[in-house]
Amino acid sequence: MVRDMTQGSPRKLILGFAVPLLLGNLFQQFYSLVDTVIVGKFLGVGKLAAVGATGSINFLIIGFCMGICSGFAIPIAQKFGAKDESSLRRFVANSAWLGGMFAVVLTVLTVALCRHILTWMKTPADIIEDSYVYIVIIFAGIPVTILYNLTSAIIRSMGDSKTPVYFLTLSAVLNIGLDLFCIVVLHMGVAGAAVATVVSQAIAGAACLVYMIRKYEILRMQPGEAKVQPGLLLRLTVMGVPMGLQYSVTAIGSVVLQSAVNTLGSVAVASVTAAGKISMIFCCPFDALGATMATFAGQNMGAGKPKRIRQGLKEANIMGSVYAVLAFAVLFFAGKYVALLFVDAKETVILDNVALMLTVNGAFYIPLAFVNIVRFLIQGVGFSGLAIFSGACEMVARALAGFLLVPMFGFLAVCFANPLAWIAADLFLFPAYFKVMRRVEEYLDGKRPHL
Repeated sequence: MVRDMTQGSPRKLILGFAVPLLLGNLFQQFYSLVDTVIVGKFLGVGKLAAVGATGSINFLIIGFCMGICSGFAIPIAQKFGAKDESSLRRFVANSAWLGGMFAVVLTVLTVALCRHILTWMKTPADIIEDSYVYIVIIFAGIPVTILYNLTSAIIRSMGDSKTPVYFLTLSAVLNIGLDLFCIVVLHMGVAGAAVATVVSQAIAGAACLVYMIRKYEILRMQPGEAKVQPGLLLRLTVMGVPMGLQYSVTAIGSVVLQSAVNTLGSVAVASVTAAGKISMIFCCPFDALGATMATFAGQNMGAGKPKRIRQGLKEANIMGSVYAVLAFAVLFFAGKYVALLFVDAKETVILDNVALMLTVNGAFYIPLAFVNIVRFLIQGVGFSGLAIFSGACEMVARALAGFLLVPMFGFLAVCFANPLAWIAADLFLFPAYFKVMRRVEEYLDGKRPHL
């Protein structure tokens, strides 16, 4: 069911849209968590470290794929808000053409280069082969990653945040079953975990595509609407690539930081892997609020309602801040015990490291909430290029932590790298938000000829 977010209470609309997104994110993180738990419990700390060592490069590439798909959906949300159904369908068709092009190019490049990247990152010799096996399979699955993220982004752009969750839930269940089958029964090692992830996401993407085609009348193409249009491809590229680069630029800092972590040894890598998986689950509400604000801002921008965009920002920031305080309290008191999902109780060093990292990161969740909410709002309005600069701020902060602080302070510096990145991004995003909204209001009032 499509949802018009240009009318009604912003608080209710944001909550109603964000909750299904949150459930979807939780399911996605859940099967990622189970994937890690199964690797850690059945294959050991070494294999866990091997999978964890690919985390930053995984985010670098897969994050780019997710970003471009989210960017492609922004003009669709704006056309939906403007009630321009024909243009909406043309953008949907051209986003499919463009997504296919990106899928082919990215798959070829990443599969060819991933071993060189792992070597450059100083991946420990005892885990590099397993790391390569895992990540090359994930990169070979880039087409299905784009399929799921593009179809779900299109559906969300029209106000339907529930449908993608249903298929993601199915995918999560399949992923868990395939994990156990490939690792425990077929003894495929880390390759089994990667295969399970790719296959389950392929099923979710295909299901979204079939459902979208069959159920949404607004998306049924009329003659001439499905053809390639260079002007629309250019507009989609302008919106999508900056959002993809924002993820990738942010991830470059994570790659540098991961390289620094790798120099601390497999124990540190395993600690960061476990803490990262736990933190990603607790950060799902921030991701949900961010994605919600992209759709909310996009539809209201299309409808010419900047005041509602400001109201939405206020409501989302309040929700994010309240949750941040609650999440920190849980991590402070229970973080060490949650880590027992990944490693045995005898791994005391890893458990202590995980508890420290979760506590430090949790203390800065409010700045993280602002990063997601403000950044996605700016992107939803149409200024996706600014996302690159906020990502650059995060990149510089993490890179400095990796180059300068980790060699001096060890694992403690790793714990503070993310908070430094979030604060650096906020220092850019808030002034950018006020400038963007001022330009939007001048444009809608006729005082500015273009944005």
